[in-house]
Amino acid sequence: MAEFLSMGGHGFFIWTSYAIVFAVLTYVFVAPIHRRRRLIRDLSRQQPEDR
Repeated sequence: MAEFLSMGGHGFFIWTSYAIVFAVLTYVFVAPIHRRRRLIRDLSRQQPEDR
């Protein structure tokens, strides 16, 4: 297992790259969802209360 994680001495760079890609992909998928929810909330607050 240790040999797999070290990947011939390049493990730090490989696993760091995987972590960065995972973080970026997570942001790419989560940010629009969060932005949409915030936009809907803000628009609903701007609507007049007596419909």
